[in-house]
Amino acid sequence: MPQLEKGSKKLLFAWAFYDWANSVYSLVITSALFPIFYGALFRMEGIETIHVFGIDMERGPLISYVTSAAFLAIALITPIIAGMADYLGNKKIFMKLFCYLGSLSCVALYWFSLSQIYFSLAAYFFGLVGFWVSYALNNSYLPDIAYKEQQNQISAKGFSLGYVGSVLLLLINLAMVMKPEVFGITGSDGEAAIKAMRYSFISVGLWWFIFSQYSFYYMPKGHPSSGSLNKLFFGGVSELISVAKQLKNQLMLSRYLRAYFVYNMAVQTIMLVAAFYGEQEIA
Repeated sequence: MPQLEKGSKKLLFAWAFYDWANSVYSLVITSALFPIFYGALFRMEGIETIHVFGIDMERGPLISYVTSAAFLAIALITPIIAGMADYLGNKKIFMKLFCYLGSLSCVALYWFSLSQIYFSLAAYFFGLVGFWVSYALNNSYLPDIAYKEQQNQISAKGFSLGYVGSVLLLLINLAMVMKPEVFGITGSDGEAAIKAMRYSFISVGLWWFIFSQYSFYYMPKGHPSSGSLNKLFFGGVSELISVAKQLKNQLMLSRYLRAYFVYNMAVQTIMLVAAFYGEQEIA
């Protein structure tokens, strides 16, 4: 595996290309097809509630609770994973782990059904965890692979590649759903569309897994940090606490961050639940 110098064009492109690989999840799964697929399963069964976790729950609150649980898990484990990655000096192995967890979870959505609801919700849950933790680890690479003057440009390139790649696969998947017979997918109109969506979930998982290999081939492992074994598990948490203490002396920055988090969390919430809400109201 080649060891590329910091700032090299090939290394920067490899980092940006991960957006091409993983952005299909956020568009196809989160925003476009899965919310429609999820609602269609309930409509086909003629039900609005399902018995899960010992109670009867409506489909909207159920998926919202699972999404919230996933993000709570992400918030709790990401600092720990970051600390472990820095301590061991192998950020890549953790990024691979969560990338593969996410891509396999996308493939597992092929078997999403109300009759095996716990497996189905677990696939959705781990897809979110895999996507967001690997995304955070990829972002943490930026200071390691790019000089300060390169970071804005290469970050923008990553977003561009992500948009192009995700839209390309979405167009293919929409064609599969709207014209399933062209792709050899048979059944009644509703059944064929559901089958096409299931195949789309597989395509997302494979796309994510296959194209991420280019990034993993060129991106460095990282460098181990010195310190006690406690840093293995709590290094990331300690850094967050240290930053919080420093913010007490930087009032303007502290206000900006609080405002940003409120704004950003609102936007992320809308992005994650709007498609489910829209599907339920329009359908």
